[in-house]
Amino acid sequence: MRSRVTLKLATSLDGRIATASGESRWITGEPARQAGHRLRAAHDAVLVGVGTVLADDPELTVRLPGRPVDQPLRVVLDSRLRTPATARIAGTNTLILTAAEPSPVGEAEVERVEAPDGRPSPKAVLAALKRRGIGMLMIEGGGEVAASFIAAGLVDALEWFRAPILLGGDGRACVAGLALARLSDAPAFRRLAVEPCGDDLWERYERV
Repeated sequence: MRSRVTLKLATSLDGRIATASGESRWITGEPARQAGHRLRAAHDAVLVGVGTVLADDPELTVRLPGRPVDQPLRVVLDSRLRTPATARIAGTNTLILTAAEPSPVGEAEVERVEAPDGRPSPKAVLAALKRRGIGMLMIEGGGEVAASFIAAGLVDALEWFRAPILLGGDGRACVAGLALARLSDAPAFRRLAVEPCGDDLWERYERV
């Protein structure tokens, strides 16, 4: 059985994760960010694409005041091994999955996986994580990674934090193109809950 996959999004009202120039810190407020850390703590692994690493240099650790937790495995999808050895994520407890010939990246573990289109296949990614005993995976970015897992039918739940701002059509979308020809082809989700989270809104969905 594969890992259960949650897609966590922090966006503007119109579903943007950054401005046209790439500025993204911070779209949502502190309560939403703390809720995001609690979600990380509830998962065995957190995953981002290399674009997020290059743009934001995230640490992807759980940081909860006064609460020691087991840190989830940090996973990077990096087709051409562009993750800098100096990146904050390029340490221990990190797995980089690539389409390239593996070579050292800091202290991270690097593994080559199936990549039929030049990018790590979502199914191959989940197979690699299953071998490591990962039962719960949370994807945190970016739009191309989100789209690839959604298109493959592998996203089981959405945790969506929506800030009361608008970034417009030139902002960066939280989910890249899905190339849908018909509405009936659109992946469908059922809303489970909606609640305020500071000034933001926290929406929770499960796949239909």
